[in-house]
Amino acid sequence: MRLRVEFTTEPFDLDEAPPHAVVAREVVQGAGLDAVDVGPFGNTAEGDADAVLAAVDAMLRKTLGAGATRVSLQVNVIGGAGEGEG
Repeated sequence: MRLRVEFTTEPFDLDEAPPHAVVAREVVQGAGLDAVDVGPFGNTAEGDADAVLAAVDAMLRKTLGAGATRVSLQVNVIGGAGEGEG
């Protein structure tokens, strides 16, 4: 099964990426996921379900530890054996 994760961390800082945002970016980029896209207001990545779920776990733990006060997260199944796009 393949998953797509979309997430944002808060609080925002328009002048400079806060530490929790930098940590989130590092976790996702280092997780071996496909189609990683990081931006100032949201991040997305795709990959095998186990890799995405492990990255989400690490991202939540590390960003909260780095000062995030809120993490908005959405995970979608995008394909796999017997799965359709969705």
